[in-house]
Amino acid sequence: MNKIKKKLSSSQIIILGFAAVILLGSLLLMLPISTRNGQGASFPDALFTATSAVCVTGLIVQDTATYWSFFGQIVIITLIQIGGMGVVTIAMALFAVSGRRISLKQRSTMQEAISAPKVGGIVRLTGFIIRMTILFELAGAAVMAPSFCSEFGLLKGLWYALFHSISAFCNAGFDLMGSKMPCSSLTYYADDPAINLAVMSLIVIGGIGFMTWDDIKINRQNFRRYRMQSKVILITTLLLILLPALYFFLFEFSNAPLGRRTWLSLFQSVTPRTAGFNTADLTQFSEAGVAIMIILMLIGGSPGSTAGGMKTTTLAVMFSASLSVFRRQEHPHFFGRRIDTDTVRNTLTILTMYLVPFLTGSFLISRMERLPLLTCLFETASAIGTVGLTLGITPDLGLVSQGILILLMYFGRVGGLTLIFAALSGSQSQTARLPLEKLTVG
Repeated sequence: MNKIKKKLSSSQIIILGFAAVILLGSLLLMLPISTRNGQGASFPDALFTATSAVCVTGLIVQDTATYWSFFGQIVIITLIQIGGMGVVTIAMALFAVSGRRISLKQRSTMQEAISAPKVGGIVRLTGFIIRMTILFELAGAAVMAPSFCSEFGLLKGLWYALFHSISAFCNAGFDLMGSKMPCSSLTYYADDPAINLAVMSLIVIGGIGFMTWDDIKINRQNFRRYRMQSKVILITTLLLILLPALYFFLFEFSNAPLGRRTWLSLFQSVTPRTAGFNTADLTQFSEAGVAIMIILMLIGGSPGSTAGGMKTTTLAVMFSASLSVFRRQEHPHFFGRRIDTDTVRNTLTILTMYLVPFLTGSFLISRMERLPLLTCLFETASAIGTVGLTLGITPDLGLVSQGILILLMYFGRVGGLTLIFAALSGSQSQTARLPLEKLTVG
C-alpha cells in the first residue's frame, strides 16, 4: 500500500479519496437500518444519494426526511461534511489529532485540495479550517433553532437546525422539509428572517473559500492588504448576488409584497452558487429566470471552498481577458497585478470542460426521457455545478439518465483540471515546438 501511495499523484489521491467515500456511503445507505421501511435502499438509489451528498450537490431520488431513517440521515450529513470540507482536509485533521507525522506529500496534496498558494503553514491552515467550520455551523444552527424548535419540538428542532446548518455551509442543499411536503425545500420559510439570513450567510461563507477566510482573519478591514485572489473572489461574489437579485426583484417576484419580494430575490440569487435550497417554486419561473439560474449554477463558488462549479475566479479571468483584448493590452490584470498566460489557458480549458459534458448530458437526457431541453439543461447544470436545485424531474429519470447525473456530480466536485492532471500524471511534457501559423478567429 505504501508503494502504491508513493506512485499516486496528489490529483489521483483526491479523486480516489472521493470515490472511496462515495462507495462506503453507498454501502451504509443500503443497510436495513438506513431506511424507514427497514429494507435498505437499492444500490442505484444509494449510489445516487451518496454521490450527491459527497459531491455536496443535493439532487435526490428519494426524499431525505421521509425515506431515510435517522441513521440514514446521519450517514448523509456525515458524507456532506466530508465532501464539503474535502476528503484530504478530514484526513489531515485525523493525522494531526492522532499525533502522526504529516509528510511533505500529504502537505502537497492538501495544498492542491484547498488551492493554497504554498505548502508552508498548511497544517496550521487545516486546523484553522476545522475550527472555523465548527464555529460557523454551530452559529448557524443556533440562529435557526428557535424557528425549528417552535414547530417540531426541542430535540427534532435541534436536529433540523444542525442538519440544515451543515448542509447550507457545505453548499449541499439537502433538507428535511419532506416531513411537511415532499421536495418543498425551504418554501415554507420564505418570510422567516432567521432562516433566510442564516442559510444565505452560511452559503456565502462556505462558498468564498478557505484561503479567503484566512485573508479576512489576518487583514480584517484592511482590504488593500488582501491577496489579489481574495479581492477578486469577494467583489465577483458580491456582484453575482446583487445583479441577479435585482433581476428577480424586478421581474420574477413583482407581484409579491415588498418584504417577501426582497427575501425571495436575495435567496434565489444566493442559492444557485451552489447550495440547492429554494424558497420559491422554481417551476413558476420564466424561461429567462431559469436561464439566469443555469448560468449562476455553472459559475458556482470560489476555489478551495465547499462549493462547486467553474468558480468565480474563472469568470473574472474570462472577463478580464476579454477586456484586455478590447483595450489592446498584452495581459489581463486585476488591482495592478498581471495575470499570467497559463492562468488564462487554464480558464479556457475549464470553460470547455464544463460546457461540453453539461451540454452533452442535457441533450442525451432530453432525447432519452423525451423532456424539454431547457428543463434538462437546468438539471445537468445543477449536477455539474454541484448545486441540487431541480425542476422536479430527477426522481422520475431512468437509470441511464441518473447515471449521467452521477458522473456530472462527481466531475463537478473533483474538478476538471484535477481529473486532467490525474490522467496525465507521470507523462512527459512536450518540449519541441511546432511551426507557427496565424489563424483568424471571430
